[in-house]
Amino acid sequence: MKVIYLFLSVMFIISCAEKERTSDPISSAHKKPKNIILVEGDGTGLSQVSAAQFFKEGPSNYDRFPVVGLIKTSASSDLITDSAASATAFATGIKTYNGAIGVNPDTIHMPNILEIVSKKGLRTGIIVTSTITHATPACFYAHVKNRNHHEEIARFLPTSEVDFFAGAGLQYFNKRKDGINLLTTFQENGFMIDTTSLKEHIDAQKLGFLLAPESMPSMLEGRGSFLQDASKMALKRLSNNEGFLLMVEGSQVDWGGHDNDADYLIAELIDLDNTIGALLDFAIADGETLVIITADHETGGFTLAAKDGDYNTIVPSFSTKNHSATMVPVFAYGPGSEYFGGVYENTEIFHKILKTIGE
Repeated sequence: MKVIYLFLSVMFIISCAEKERTSDPISSAHKKPKNIILVEGDGTGLSQVSAAQFFKEGPSNYDRFPVVGLIKTSASSDLITDSAASATAFATGIKTYNGAIGVNPDTIHMPNILEIVSKKGLRTGIIVTSTITHATPACFYAHVKNRNHHEEIARFLPTSEVDFFAGAGLQYFNKRKDGINLLTTFQENGFMIDTTSLKEHIDAQKLGFLLAPESMPSMLEGRGSFLQDASKMALKRLSNNEGFLLMVEGSQVDWGGHDNDADYLIAELIDLDNTIGALLDFAIADGETLVIITADHETGGFTLAAKDGDYNTIVPSFSTKNHSATMVPVFAYGPGSEYFGGVYENTEIFHKILKTIGE
């Protein structure tokens, strides 16, 4: 009996160890990622994520992530952040004032993560459904004291470390008040710029798409699969032996929140969810890619309420047309994902990414 008991005990321990090993979300603890994908759902709080789960046909891709955390989003100047201060926190690892683009509270330029990783040989990309000079994308390549200075922000992009970008905002490059045509500056710095449609340019050293004068259409206006298609194109173009860092933003979730327009918001959420699915599929097949999904802040004080006490009928509702101070979720998958669980400040996204690659 003692022999049988000992045998069963050993088998139980081995079984538990095997279960622990196979349930490890990255399979190999502390393995460095080769590629990093950071996805921002602008204005996407927990209720927005829940809306994707309730209103999307089929399961939400948020459900596929094994690591979940929460971040605090306050700016240095305000309890409630704007996109500029929060994106600067992600891009540079410092708290700053609302409206700041890649600068600290004293307006001193801070190195951003794209600039840092490009020195290690990683290629870089930015994809948005807003203008490419909007607050969130701007913080990953520009250093400007005011987010509203779009033409000043635009001057940074042609000489930046960005290898691929897609979005809107053409007017800030070719119809400027100073008369400078930055499309020429792009060409002088090795960029091919397409202003007509999202299509491959195999011979382009660097590639950018400026597909609307100011902003891309909304999903309800017929934007289609732009965000997914641009993301897939970026994955193909940026993949190399050294790796890449890609920032993707579902920009207009925020705008639906500001408008208190549930249909607008949910359509953008579902588009973002589908894009996340495509990025996660790439990471799973690749095995060397860290995917981080988060948000700069929550917008609209959005909630999913019961209609007149009917607990089987959900009514999307809002408490404000502005941002809120609630924490927002972080989802992570892949090598290094173990660092992203827990509750922490938004600046830690920057530091945790660098930690995963040994910086």
